[in-house]
Amino acid sequence: MVQASKILEKLGVSEVSSGVYSTEWMQGGGGVLTSTSPIDGSVVGKVRMGDSQDYDDLIFEAQRAFAKWRMVPAPKRGLIVREIGNELRKYKDDLAALVTLEMGKLLAEAKGEVQEMIDIADYAVGLSRQLYGNTMHSERPGHRMYEQWHPLGLVGVITAFNFPVAVWSWNALIAMVCGDVVIWKPSPKTPITAVAVQTICARVLEKHGHAGVLNLIVGTDDEIGKRMSKDKRLPLISATGSSHMGSIVGEEVAARLGRSLLELGGNNAIIAMDDCDVDMLVRAVVFGAIGTAGQRCTTTRRLFLQSGIAAQVTERLIKIYEGLTIGDPFDAKTVMGPLIDEHAITLMQTGLEMIRDQNGEVLYGGEPLQGCYVKPCIVRAHKHMKVVKNEIFAPILYVFEFEDLDEAIEIHNSVPQGLSSAMFTKNVQAAEIFLSHRGSDCGIANINIGTSGAEIGGAFGGEKDTGGGRESGSDSWKAYMRRQTCTINWSNDLPLAQGIKFDV
Repeated sequence: MVQASKILEKLGVSEVSSGVYSTEWMQGGGGVLTSTSPIDGSVVGKVRMGDSQDYDDLIFEAQRAFAKWRMVPAPKRGLIVREIGNELRKYKDDLAALVTLEMGKLLAEAKGEVQEMIDIADYAVGLSRQLYGNTMHSERPGHRMYEQWHPLGLVGVITAFNFPVAVWSWNALIAMVCGDVVIWKPSPKTPITAVAVQTICARVLEKHGHAGVLNLIVGTDDEIGKRMSKDKRLPLISATGSSHMGSIVGEEVAARLGRSLLELGGNNAIIAMDDCDVDMLVRAVVFGAIGTAGQRCTTTRRLFLQSGIAAQVTERLIKIYEGLTIGDPFDAKTVMGPLIDEHAITLMQTGLEMIRDQNGEVLYGGEPLQGCYVKPCIVRAHKHMKVVKNEIFAPILYVFEFEDLDEAIEIHNSVPQGLSSAMFTKNVQAAEIFLSHRGSDCGIANINIGTSGAEIGGAFGGEKDTGGGRESGSDSWKAYMRRQTCTINWSNDLPLAQGIKFDV
């Protein structure tokens, strides 16, 4: 077993750390939070949380930092982000080991998550020279009209346990090149990884005289989370978590006319046609369903199999599940690690009771194992099961059989969530139907690719109860800036738009 103390020492993090940073590490008056590993229950580290006074002190310093940071040219901001990316490269293996220790995902997945931070840093560097506005033709002679983008201000980022560092980077590093400063509230289930990342970033920012651009406060949802949602000094709150959590945050932010960027629950599905490559399908389903022990927002939770391949694919999946190696996520032979904690196991078992009550047939698995481990589960489902509309954050895969594609799409779209979706087929017409207006209603739609593993270059997010937010690539940067339309009159006249005449 990898020792937390050795990793923390390499990263410059003490075993009892402050969880509050602005221009410097603060004492933290919110009590001590102990983080334990879901792998074996060992203590990863302890963090002194922030309280309301710490929060106000942090916001004051962040506002001062913003006044200075927004005046730095965007390409210069990008150079500092590049240095942060280089530091993350230097500590990639140690950060990945810490993610695995604290969150429980496979080491290979943890390395991928840290690599995602590095990739986002690279992306943000290029973006720093491409914060474009449009030029429009004015209807008035001697006038020029264009739009430009300004930094939004203080951006609050609330992250979830399942991607303890990558999702922060999607927001923070892009917000940085946009000229914003960031207030990060990580999940209380994974505070040590947040402290480690903050430590690395702080060294770079302090060297350049910009401490306070990236801020951290570990704290409770009631004391810190609610303060952030209701705080008018934070024009944007980006929150990742359950749909229930997001609805609360969204309402609180909307009540003060603020902006929210919500990445919430997913209830993702794959539709597999008779003509698909079954080998590709099975590989995609297994990774999508059990990757991160079913605790990804893009986890494959529903599988629609056309009748010609339904029995064959179901049988193959059961056989694969029977041979899965479940255990230590540091072991290269392991394919599924633990759930985050015992509460997650309880929620899974409660969900399985509902499945059985609604005449779902458990074909394999679902049993708790020792500690925070479970057997992944396959369920034969039917369209009248109400529980299917809920997202159970655990490795439960519902399998449906269908005849007609329109029927499959109708059931596919019947759930409240709308994050990621996929179809496996060799039929161009079926693929185009799935991608058309009458097809998937999700923010992400793939053909012959699973529901998990989005690339950073595309905008990431979903529709309906998933929140409608978009992070990472494409033009997602616009969420962190405010648009300004400018008109310049270089003539000697003062004509009005729409031909209005007004003489005095």
